Order: sequence, then structure tokens, then C-alpha cells
Amino acid sequence: MPHLQKVLYTGKTHTSAGGRDGTARSDDGRLDIALRSPGKPGNGTNPEQLFAAGWSACFIGAIQIAARNAKVALPAELAVDAEVDLGLTEGVYGLAARLNVSLPGVERDTAQALVQAAHRTCPYSLATRGNIDVTITVV
Repeated sequence: MPHLQKVLYTGKTHTSAGGRDGTARSDDGRLDIALRSPGKPGNGTNPEQLFAAGWSACFIGAIQIAARNAKVALPAELAVDAEVDLGLTEGVYGLAARLNVSLPGVERDTAQALVQAAHRTCPYSLATRGNIDVTITVV
């Protein structure tokens, strides 16, 4: 496993003992959120939604870098719809994910090349590669 040569940022959070039904707060106070298990009543989000939001945001950044390197103009409507599944396999919890990437106005082959480049460089993609089932689609 590669070791980071230079740390660019460290996100720090504190999550209460309630876990999926607790709270999470970042050390800088920008994140202060109630957590709720999927399907439970009440306000709050769950780890799968947070993971989907983080991955999709990071993936857009990776697409932007790939487009800049390829000298491709990106549409303002660039979007990633991320879906993260929580499930069971042989009694063990696991994840699966789908990223649906919308690049309106970008030629399909070009869009596919940008998405493939992003998937090779996005830290979330790298962290999940070989660990969970991931499907990435240009829509």
C-alpha cells in the first residue's frame, strides 16, 4: 500500500457513541450533523449518503483535472449522481457503488476518456478499487 509522501489536508471529525444514530462534528465546526440509520425516522443523514456526496464531489474535481490536461471545455451542467449501497454478502456488511456522470455537450468518446482518467486518479476511486463493486456510467 502506498504511503503518503505529503499530506495536503486532514479532515477531522468526532462522532458520538450513537454511531449511525448519533451526531458527527468536524473540528472546525463546518460540519455538525445528525446521523440516522437508513429508514429510521427523524432528521439526519447516514454514512452512505455522506460517502456518496464526498466521492461525487471528489470525482468532479478529478474530471476537471483530466479535462484541463486534455484541453477539453467542461459544461457548467457537469454532474455526478452517486449511489452507495449497503448490503450483506454471506452475513458480512459491504458496500457497492454507482457513479452516473453527466457531461452534456461533450462527445461521448471524450466524456468516456475523461471519466476513465478521473477514475484512475480520484482518491475515493483509488481507495475503493478492488474492495467494492463500482460501476461508472456516462449518462
